[in-house]
Amino acid sequence: SPPTPQEIVSGESEEESNGVNLMEFSDEILLHILSYVPCTDLVLNVRRTCRKLATLCLDKSLTHTVLLQKDYKVNKDKVKQLMRDIGKEIYQLNMAGCYWLPSSTIDHVTRCKNLVKLNLSGCHVTSLRLSKMLSTLQHLRSLAIDVNPGFDASQLSSECKATLSRVLELKQTLYTPSYGVVPCCTSLEKLLLYFEILDRSREGFMLSGQLMVGESNVPHYQNLRVFYARLAPGYVNQEVVRLYLAVLSDRTPENLHAFLISAPGSFAETGATKNLLDSMARNVRLDALQLPKAWINGSGLLQHLKFNNPFYFSFSRCTLSGGHLIQRVINGGKDLKSLTSLNLSGCVHCLAPESLFRKAEDDIDSSILESLVVSCCNLRHLNLSAAHHHSSESIGNHLCQLLSRLKHLLSLALPVCSITDVAANVEKPPTASNLVPQTFGRKVRIGIQTYPRNLADQANQKIESSVFWALMASLRFLETLEIIGSSFSSAMPRNEPAIRNSLPPCVRAQSVGDSEVAAISQLTYLQSLTLAQLPNILTGSGLINIGLQCQHLRTLSLANLGMMGKVVYMSALMDMLKHCKCLRDLRLEQPYFCAGAQFFQALSHCSSLQRLCIVSRSGTLQSDAVMSFMANCLEVIMCHMFMGESLTVCKNLQQSIVRSFQADRPALNVVIFPLLHEDLTEVIRDVPMRHLDEITLFKSRVAEEPPNLWW
Repeated sequence: SPPTPQEIVSGESEEESNGVNLMEFSDEILLHILSYVPCTDLVLNVRRTCRKLATLCLDKSLTHTVLLQKDYKVNKDKVKQLMRDIGKEIYQLNMAGCYWLPSSTIDHVTRCKNLVKLNLSGCHVTSLRLSKMLSTLQHLRSLAIDVNPGFDASQLSSECKATLSRVLELKQTLYTPSYGVVPCCTSLEKLLLYFEILDRSREGFMLSGQLMVGESNVPHYQNLRVFYARLAPGYVNQEVVRLYLAVLSDRTPENLHAFLISAPGSFAETGATKNLLDSMARNVRLDALQLPKAWINGSGLLQHLKFNNPFYFSFSRCTLSGGHLIQRVINGGKDLKSLTSLNLSGCVHCLAPESLFRKAEDDIDSSILESLVVSCCNLRHLNLSAAHHHSSESIGNHLCQLLSRLKHLLSLALPVCSITDVAANVEKPPTASNLVPQTFGRKVRIGIQTYPRNLADQANQKIESSVFWALMASLRFLETLEIIGSSFSSAMPRNEPAIRNSLPPCVRAQSVGDSEVAAISQLTYLQSLTLAQLPNILTGSGLINIGLQCQHLRTLSLANLGMMGKVVYMSALMDMLKHCKCLRDLRLEQPYFCAGAQFFQALSHCSSLQRLCIVSRSGTLQSDAVMSFMANCLEVIMCHMFMGESLTVCKNLQQSIVRSFQADRPALNVVIFPLLHEDLTEVIRDVPMRHLDEITLFKSRVAEEPPNLWW
């Protein structure tokens, strides 16, 4: 790994102690090493150490693109100095999610006269500040902003509108019903819209999705190539997106090649949207497609849409059958080597020939999956979660065996019941742990088999012949893996009270436990792991193997593992954490979780940890242990805990953390609140969108969006 900024500044490294001076390396090697150092450190610290580094730190390869989006130590003064020193050299500036910076920080962006790309999503920007800034950025072609309540397009100057008229790519996150700056962007080729409008104001008033009449001289879509809209739950978001789509239904852009709408729940098709889809079927050839389930279910739309070289499809939560998928999308099994990302999450019949008389739990048709694997052999991202994909007993046709042919996979999401060995389920009688009801209440004492913690012993016991073990062995370059119970639902949904009861796991999933988790440790390059609703976790021993073997792991999410009445894997989790030196994000969701001194002592070994989220019905915490952990782990900037403690205990701890650490950690965001409190949704709405979307709320993230949707 490259040396830290401190090692570069001091001119010392492990190599130097062996007689090699870092400064003797070639400029090319030094530039590569410096590329791993945050730009603020390079410009404000490293370049002041010697003449050679002073020159190299200002090399165009290091100053052309400045990424501040996860530089949690940056503050207003550092941004100000950075813009003064290299503002004219910056062509791409990413400040996405810098929620802690005051709005006045944006004023310093005006020094970047040559900016071509600018991302301010998640930053506080008023209409007047936006106008002043954009008036000076004549070369800007790509812009990402938030539109908050109080935004007034009439405050944008003519110079600002002139800049916007040249913008080709716009990403706009809406927190209020508005067209934002879209009407000013007359040359748009890519439009990304994120609708985060709540149905009720803070005062409890119902909001309307109707826009002001004066804003109806809307969008200019004639040059549009990419249209993407992601909706948070709520009817207002649906009302507003329909207004954006109205212009598209009048005249479909000839060059449109990606049309994507991600909408949770029911989003009914209207006459206008039907006209839009009919027009698309006649006039365009698409490379990427995602539609609300109601627009696809029961319609012959897919039969008429034309595709060019598709790279992304999402049919999430659709009732699309495997027969239709093969015939209408994959053209009867023809070559689809261009497809790199496929989302079939919640598509319960996608691996069956038809859906009319089929139960969701029936066995899949392996020939459909085989056609999919053969046709889409270059898939890099595949999501099959939130469905019952049960393999039959036929030899060689297990889902895991077929997926092992996809050698290019980088991310994969599967339901728990899909990875179990069919023979094991048929031949073995239920174990004692499988007979324990997955409900809360009185605990049943059972004899627990002692599981070995050594990976080789486990392999000898069961795993070598496991189809899931073989799958993990074949996908050695996998970076993201999600194994999620088909009936799992998080206790923390978006805009509703916390869920108090969870559905029992699928019967086929009952045997999935420690040995399957141990198999994951073969993924040497694994960076992100999600495990949810694995009922047969007895000790969590497989977690230790992952901690030892998966040294690149940066994100870990565990939810409802083993018996629901007890955290059976706590000891193994604590052993695992001692080895996770690269772990940055940790999310734990488990009833009766005890966040005490031993847990936080183990977690303190994760020296790179930045974000922690614990969701636990009836869970407990030790305030002094939390404070000690925060003091020891200097990189932690997010601490979210939703437990069973009283409101008083939660508020006191939250205030103590903020009071003690906010000054040294400008990005610190702390939310400690009772999980079942009636005001939870009001608390959630104040969480920065970056944290809420990336870690606090549970969801499957594999193939959620097309790859490289935004820079």
